[in-house]
Amino acid sequence: MKSIVCKEPYKMEIFNAEDIGTVAEDEVVINIKRIGICGTDSHAYKGNQPFFTYPRVLGHELSGRVHTIGNQVDHIAPGDIVSVIPYIHCGECVSCSNGQTNCCTNMKVLGVHEDGGMSEYIKVHADNVMVVNDLSLDEASIVEPLSIGAHAVKRAGIDVGETVLIIGAGPIGLGTARFAKLSGAKTIIMDLDEDRLDFCQKWAKCDAAIQASDDSFQQLLNENNGVLPNTVLDATGNKQSMNEAFQYVSHGGKLVYVGLVKDSLHFYDPDFHTKELTLLASRNALRKDFEYVIHCMNQGLIYRSYITQTIPFAEVPSFFSEGDFNSNKTVISLEPF
Repeated sequence: MKSIVCKEPYKMEIFNAEDIGTVAEDEVVINIKRIGICGTDSHAYKGNQPFFTYPRVLGHELSGRVHTIGNQVDHIAPGDIVSVIPYIHCGECVSCSNGQTNCCTNMKVLGVHEDGGMSEYIKVHADNVMVVNDLSLDEASIVEPLSIGAHAVKRAGIDVGETVLIIGAGPIGLGTARFAKLSGAKTIIMDLDEDRLDFCQKWAKCDAAIQASDDSFQQLLNENNGVLPNTVLDATGNKQSMNEAFQYVSHGGKLVYVGLVKDSLHFYDPDFHTKELTLLASRNALRKDFEYVIHCMNQGLIYRSYITQTIPFAEVPSFFSEGDFNSNKTVISLEPF
């Protein structure tokens, strides 16, 4: 079985891994067909991903066809098209007991804490498999990153008609903006990159776009009748952006960190208290977020143009070495291998 391992920062190679081995009664073996590349993978490759150790097989945005099932699995069949929930929770800690499995105290994420899906096959628990026979393999591979945005929007508790600013027009910000729009909000997207802004505004149907600059604050006021947005979601994973995001939130508003940075963040407490802000983090996603994303896809509310580049499995090490991660979503194809 061929797999791709990140042996250490800036060192990735294809190798012959051991076969899957024995399948437990509650497990499913998936023949991987598509693997999305995201910021977690690029950060791990560059050596700045939190919660990460080497060597590691990357890949957590996964789709494929079921190869084998355990003898106690009765809702999944060989040949099914599936999407993988890559978050492995313990089911016993305080957060799991409260239904917040996305922030399990013993969380293990495929491709981060455990080897992921940059392989021909992967074996996972049946509870981590979503059957999506009505979706294409491409669509099934982007359920996970879209679920991140869907969860962030649910976490923010957005009201119909309110104004929401999404900072960062990358893959996660794109999904966040789309689900904020589907929640009935007026959506404004902000980013440094003009091409990304243009793509996001069209794809997510944003009401306005702001190219970040020294006058971003004034641009935001101009776009929203002189009023700051009640909710700001920062999906950049960039320290400077995350620190500056406080200024864009209205009094009594909410700031949600969707992106993660391996660093400390700082804010000026008197301003924070003056505005009586609510600061939230959004981590991973819940099964119900995956179900919501799949429902939206089946309803035609999510557009296939989210994927902007496809590369073959054999070219993955060179793709990472070149370091051009500027396409919205690059997907690795293993069909044909």
